Amino acid sequence: MHIHQLSVPEAIARLRSNISGLSHEEAKRRLQEYGANSLAQVTREPLWARFLKEFTHLFSLILWVAAGTAFVAERFAPGQGMARLGCAVVIVILVSGIFSFWQEHRVEQTLAALRKLLPQQVDVLREGKVSRLPRVDLVPGDIILLAQGDHVPADCRLIEGFSVKVNNAAITGESLTMAREAIPCEEGSLAYGKNILLAGSSMVAGQAKALVFATGPRTEFGKIAHLTQSSGEVMSPLRREIAHLSRLIGIFAVLIGLAFFAIGRLFGIPLWDDYIFAIGIIVAMVPEGLLPTLTLSLVLATQRMAKRNVLIRHLPSVETLGATTVICTDKTGTLTQNRMSVKQILLGGTPYAAGDAGKLASLAKDYRPFFVAARLCHDLRPGEENGRCVFLGDPMEIALVEMATQAIPSPMEYQRLDEIPFDADRMRQSTVHETPEGALLLCKGAPEVVASICTRMLKGGEVEPFSEKLRNEIGAAQESMAEQGMRVLALAYRLLPANWQHAGLEEELIFAGLAGLEDPPRPEVPEAIRKCHQAGIRVIMVTGDHPSTAQAIAREIGLVQSDKPLVVTGEKLGGFTGTQLRLALDEPEIIFARVSADQKMRIVDALKQKQHIVAVTGDGVNDAPALKSAHIGIAMGITGTDVAKEAADMVLLDDNFASIVNAVEEGRAVFENIRRFLTYILAHNVPELIPYLAFMLFKIPLPLTPIQILSVDMGTDSLTALGLGVERPDPKVMEQPPRSRNERLFNWPLVLRAYFFLGAIEAIAAMASFFFILHRGGWLYGQQLAQNDPLYLQATTACLTSIIVMQIVNVFLCRSRYQSIFSQGILGNPLVLWGVLLEIVLILFIDYTPLGNAIFGTAPIDGKVWLFIVPFALFLLVLEESRKWLARTLANSFTRQKATMPS
Repeated sequence: MHIHQLSVPEAIARLRSNISGLSHEEAKRRLQEYGANSLAQVTREPLWARFLKEFTHLFSLILWVAAGTAFVAERFAPGQGMARLGCAVVIVILVSGIFSFWQEHRVEQTLAALRKLLPQQVDVLREGKVSRLPRVDLVPGDIILLAQGDHVPADCRLIEGFSVKVNNAAITGESLTMAREAIPCEEGSLAYGKNILLAGSSMVAGQAKALVFATGPRTEFGKIAHLTQSSGEVMSPLRREIAHLSRLIGIFAVLIGLAFFAIGRLFGIPLWDDYIFAIGIIVAMVPEGLLPTLTLSLVLATQRMAKRNVLIRHLPSVETLGATTVICTDKTGTLTQNRMSVKQILLGGTPYAAGDAGKLASLAKDYRPFFVAARLCHDLRPGEENGRCVFLGDPMEIALVEMATQAIPSPMEYQRLDEIPFDADRMRQSTVHETPEGALLLCKGAPEVVASICTRMLKGGEVEPFSEKLRNEIGAAQESMAEQGMRVLALAYRLLPANWQHAGLEEELIFAGLAGLEDPPRPEVPEAIRKCHQAGIRVIMVTGDHPSTAQAIAREIGLVQSDKPLVVTGEKLGGFTGTQLRLALDEPEIIFARVSADQKMRIVDALKQKQHIVAVTGDGVNDAPALKSAHIGIAMGITGTDVAKEAADMVLLDDNFASIVNAVEEGRAVFENIRRFLTYILAHNVPELIPYLAFMLFKIPLPLTPIQILSVDMGTDSLTALGLGVERPDPKVMEQPPRSRNERLFNWPLVLRAYFFLGAIEAIAAMASFFFILHRGGWLYGQQLAQNDPLYLQATTACLTSIIVMQIVNVFLCRSRYQSIFSQGILGNPLVLWGVLLEIVLILFIDYTPLGNAIFGTAPIDGKVWLFIVPFALFLLVLEESRKWLARTLANSFTRQKATMPS
């Protein structure tokens, strides 16, 4: 038998303790055996190791080799600018690595957040005396004392209790406070046992003496912590795509570089010239600015999302959310407001909505005793929150007081003369107050219990006998409210005689009415659910709350619309095989209720096995493992625990489920924006590569130097690429289904457009400009030019300038794959305009200042060169606009044909 099924003496005996507590010696021995009541740290990779990792991925390794080779070349053949190239490449590596490190670095505060939830000091009974000891010193067998407001420090079995109520929402997900009593439980799981106090839960009301039976990692709290620690990191789709892209480009660049180095040796090119050539090939093929641009574009996307109350903790999560196909959402605090409120009241057999203060005030004229009972019969204590006076305690009692205050705003300072506290056996509470009419007994509790001690009923301001017919009507009304997911309480009263005694107080009461309470849905959630469905995203409720409550809320917010959705409880889920669970997830409407933390993670894993991109929302400790296991974890910023926030990838600052829709919209835009700037970046790789091929194959002077390539990759094109990374989402993006899991970021249409269309045109312009200068200067084929020859410097400058001019036009063309530049306009993206301005300033600096000439090996060019480049830029514009027109025409034709096809 489990400890919650044992009597108090049996439970104490099972743990070899006694009613006066452990001896100090035995407690010391057990502390050595079981360890401290704290959560074990899981060994993590050191911070320095993670920092160094950012400088050893494939792109970085290729560039390290290129930089090292440049320094070696400078050592054996000085004066060719290879040292400058090496330093520039190293700077590129450092900038990229540092950017990537700070965005990848997870703040490992999950365990610290878990520890914050646990009390640091606790009253412990040892050798018959109460001592205040550190929480970490608790051992199994200890007896502890708890009071209202305390956090429970370890898993305990209640042995004595007075009106004990606990809030387990952070552990089990239950939104209602739960009464606890010391009597044994006949059945049910230990976590839901009525005599069990779980570590990390809080005492809402009452006083308790409890027997510790599990500490540290052996508590339910510790098991959740272990799941959070042990669940592996999930690689986001974006990281997967960037890794795939890096491998493709990196391997291609190295192979091309090695191949042409070998060809150069066969053609008899001098060794150091061949080195320069190979390095140039690698530098030209590797988009050094890709990772910094990607990181910065994600940073700017997160800033936009922060304005929409979404805080991104891990940058790739921005794009991942856009690819999400399933959202597994908690109920309490996520879909609902995580606060109890009175939804409906039943007075005189007639139901009334409780949200209208004016209506409540009018009802108070005939049903004043009902509102007086709701206002005064409680165990709340006054407190302060954000500088205002509030009540602290059971959320249901707070809700009743708030409702009654709307009906009767005037103060009620009636002295409490006596009370009969709530307990799980009686299922009711009664208080006696001194009023101008005399001593007044007020009672609230479970409807069937309260009704059983009532003989009369208040109806329309008059008291009449509580007939069987009225009892049946009240019972039917109670069932109807319960089916709607409400927690129903009955209120009753009785004016006591002058010589009243404590014994026999709860007799011949007058039934005042029913109050139906709920944790109401957030008002914006139904619309958010509708938008998710429109966007092709499935929403599944996964909660620790009661099945009927979960189903009622799901129906209210539009998550469930059929008569009989599939409701799977934790107990039922425990009997499912992996195959059965995956088949159950095929149901169009499914709700998971009464599930534990490990079961939530199991559901997430099953969805991942079904090839879904899974987002999980939550706010409690019980949500943390699933948050970390999912592709993207979404925590609530206001009601969310620190544990959930630290396990999540993003936080909703306003706890608004609807903010997820905004985040999805931004996430979907990110994927297309990455394609935009990837097309832009890869396009200039072609005019950077072609000069080296021409140098190798046709034995002409090298048209573009490696340092000039870096000036484009990391300088002139940086801000314009970033501007493409922050394009606004398409207005219809949320009307489309999520993109296919197999859709590649780097696909054939992008390759063809970037390399073989845009890039090829730019390469023609660059080589034409280079030869324009050489021809004008009298150069003849086969003639060698020194690196400091003014003609050669001007020719490379013209080549570089033409690339930048072509990229200025190209950035406007890359803003859309299909829309014309004329329909979009050129003023729609301010960051692109600033980027164009930067390009102009930088090329003028490179071309016409002594410092720019010295750093980049350039020389001033005259206006005729600029005029020579302009027609190529117009040619690029005309050809790309023609391609877009043709693509739009074909797409519209296909759409019309599809619309006319018989269904």
